[in-house]
Amino acid sequence: MASVQDIKRRIRSVRNTRKITRAMELVAAAKLKKAQSRIEDMRPYADRMLELMAGTARASTSVRGLPLLQKHERDERVAIVPLTGDRGLAGAFNSQILRRSLALDRELRGEGKQVRWVGVGRRGVGSLRFRRLELAGEFTGFTDEPRYAHAQAIAHRVAELYTEDEVDRVLIVYNHFESALVQQVTVQDLLPLSEGLLETDEEERQEDAQRGDFIFEPEPEQILERLLPVYLETELYRALLESAASEHGARMTAMRNASKNAGELIDDLTLAMNRARQAEITQEILEVVAGADALTG
Repeated sequence: MASVQDIKRRIRSVRNTRKITRAMELVAAAKLKKAQSRIEDMRPYADRMLELMAGTARASTSVRGLPLLQKHERDERVAIVPLTGDRGLAGAFNSQILRRSLALDRELRGEGKQVRWVGVGRRGVGSLRFRRLELAGEFTGFTDEPRYAHAQAIAHRVAELYTEDEVDRVLIVYNHFESALVQQVTVQDLLPLSEGLLETDEEERQEDAQRGDFIFEPEPEQILERLLPVYLETELYRALLESAASEHGARMTAMRNASKNAGELIDDLTLAMNRARQAEITQEILEVVAGADALTG
C-alpha cells in the first residue's frame, strides 16, 4: 500500500494537471467562439458562390477550354487531402480523419487505382510520413486559425496536380462542424469541379444561353476562367474553417473530460490517503499499546 506522502505527491501532481486542462479548455472555448462565427459567416458566401458558378456554367456554350471542369478520360490516379490539426490533445479529431483517409486509400487501391497524398496539418503529415507514404505537398502551421492565403496555397497545388495530368481526381477529408460535441467526418470531391456545376448537357446550356435573362460581359467562358480558381479556393477555405472549428470544439470537450476525470481521481486519492493515514495511526497506537504491555509485563 502506498504511503501517505506518496499519495500526497500524486494528488499535487493531478491538481497541477487539472489546472492545465482547465486553462486549455478555456482557451479552446474562446477560440471556438471565434471560429464558429467565421464559419457561420463563410457558409452563405460559399453557397452563393456555388449558385453563381452553376448559373454561369449553364449559360456557357462550351467549357472545353477550362481544365478544372474537364474530366480526365481515365480515372486511375486519385489525390487524397486529409485536413488534420497541428496539435494533439483534441480527442479523436485527428485520428478519425486519418482512419477515414487510410480506409479510403485501401478502398481505392483495391479498385486498382493509384493514390497520392497532400498533407495538411502536422499531425497528418507526421502520420503519413511515419507510414512511408510519399507526399505531393504538405502545409502546416496554420490549422487552428487558417487564412484565405493558406487555402490559396493548397488550391494552387491541387489544381497544379490536376491540370498537369498528375492526378485524375482530388478528394478532401475533413471534420464538418456540427457542434462542440459533434464533428462529422466528410469526404468531398474537390476536382474536377464539374460535379454540381454542369447539371445540364451541351444542348440545354446553349438554349439557356439564348433565352437567358442575363447578358454576360465578357462571355461566360471568360468569367468562368477567372472564377473557377476562386471557387476552388473558397471550397478549400470553407473546409479549413470547418476543420478549425471542429478542432477547437473537440479540444474543449477533451479538456473538460480530462478535468472531470482529474477531479474524480483526486477524490479517489484523497480517500486512499485518509485510509492510509488511519492505518498509520492505528499502527502507531498498536505499537504504543504493545510497548506499554511489554513494560508492565
